[in-house]
Amino acid sequence: MKNNSFEKAKTAFLQTRSHRGLFTVTAILSVVYFYVIAFTFPVGVSLLFALLIAGEIFHVYQVLSFIFTTWDTSYLHKRDPSFTPHVDVFITVAGEEADIVEETTRAVKNMTYPDFSVYILNDGYVAKKENWKEAEDVAEKLGVFCITRKTPGGAKAGNINNALRETGWGEGNGLVAIFDADHIPHADFLSKTATYFFDPKVAFVQTPQFYRNFAKNYITRSAWEQQELFFGPICRGRNRFNGVTMCGTNMVLRRDMLCSVGGMSEDSIAEDFLTGLLLHEKGLTSVYVPEVLAEGLAPEDFLSYSKQQFRWARGGFDALAFGFLSRRHLSLAQKFQYFSSISFYFSGLVVVMNALIPVIFLYTGMIAFTVSTMFLAAIFLPYIFLTLYMIQLSSNFSFTFRALTFSMGAFTIHIKAIWAAITREKSSFQVTPKKQVEGNFVSLVIPHIAYIVLVLGGIPIALMREGFSASFIANIAWAALMVGVFVPSIYAALPSGAKSHSKHVARTVDKSVSVSV
Repeated sequence: MKNNSFEKAKTAFLQTRSHRGLFTVTAILSVVYFYVIAFTFPVGVSLLFALLIAGEIFHVYQVLSFIFTTWDTSYLHKRDPSFTPHVDVFITVAGEEADIVEETTRAVKNMTYPDFSVYILNDGYVAKKENWKEAEDVAEKLGVFCITRKTPGGAKAGNINNALRETGWGEGNGLVAIFDADHIPHADFLSKTATYFFDPKVAFVQTPQFYRNFAKNYITRSAWEQQELFFGPICRGRNRFNGVTMCGTNMVLRRDMLCSVGGMSEDSIAEDFLTGLLLHEKGLTSVYVPEVLAEGLAPEDFLSYSKQQFRWARGGFDALAFGFLSRRHLSLAQKFQYFSSISFYFSGLVVVMNALIPVIFLYTGMIAFTVSTMFLAAIFLPYIFLTLYMIQLSSNFSFTFRALTFSMGAFTIHIKAIWAAITREKSSFQVTPKKQVEGNFVSLVIPHIAYIVLVLGGIPIALMREGFSASFIANIAWAALMVGVFVPSIYAALPSGAKSHSKHVARTVDKSVSVSV
């Protein structure tokens, strides 16, 4: 985090050149593996084979899209350190504890930037929070403005839009910085972000969402490790496509451009994602700054984590329903980047398809295709090894098996979001709790537990029917892998998953802060 922008760009460029050979080999091997699966083995049950092929198409797409996005992560926008326009800093609050709001507000006031005003955007009243007046008390204590909204609507987006109207809507060429109540900015946040707006086409600047409590327990650590891959090579790669994803906090926007698209979008619970898309559609520019400049709080329990993931997934599907793929003023590269973000949440369906195939075999003997030699393993093992190594190398070896299992274990959340989008179920915006919610959340992982029970119950049935056949061994290995993927989610849902691991903080914090930025 101490490197300047030039040094970061130079390092990323050198890393990119050294990685491209690996990227190329991985891309070729992924296509070869798919060809082998699809065209070289006798087909078993057509439906199972179709499910398998659909899943493999998705996996190959994920590999190739990752390579396309991260092929060059060295691009950095120019900035002018002498350009220091006025900034209105909005701290969005909806019932968070006073000590959290005060800590963030103090940090905002201490930013070393010559011209900014601070506003606490108090949505506690319309959210019917008993402590809604505490935000006003904090504002009075610290000498900042407080805008308490009395008319509900639009959730967080409505709160921000109300503040825009209260402070002049789109008047002038000033900027607006937005922080969630728990995201504490570094002193140089505005100095390192506002200066990009010397370019009159820049509409918003996004910085990473880093979790300062990442080492507290199993859940916080897993949540951050998932984020590292996104806020590391993926976001850096999107810079060169003008396809940066707006992430709702730790960001700065040009006020008049934001207001030109109607303010923050109130049509989705992921208001940030859709607002960024609307700004890109107008031909405006986005900037990603690959440096941790603010520090927030990760969800500390599995219930809070699940609610956060559902909100993100549902917001992605809302954007898909928005029809952005048909929007003429988005470039093909921008459409691809937005679709790549959304497509991640279809992985839940793929996980279910992959998990069901070995279970169906255990109970019925039905197979997707017939394998009688080690040829498939000879292709699959190098393919999966190189793919995982590529991701590790791209993320400076910060990507972990735990992050992978949490992504795959969220299949129930993704499917719930897909169903909510299909049925147009209204999903309310829920602020992620900033402090741990106590409880046993095993009910959230009943499908994971049921899968393990089905596998264990099916093993003796298949063994009596098949013996130690090649198909039996292959499907048992497949099922065992899925069980291994689901176990971490089950552990996280238990009270033990949220126990503090503070003794590990000193040993791991420096590495975890630096890996992706």
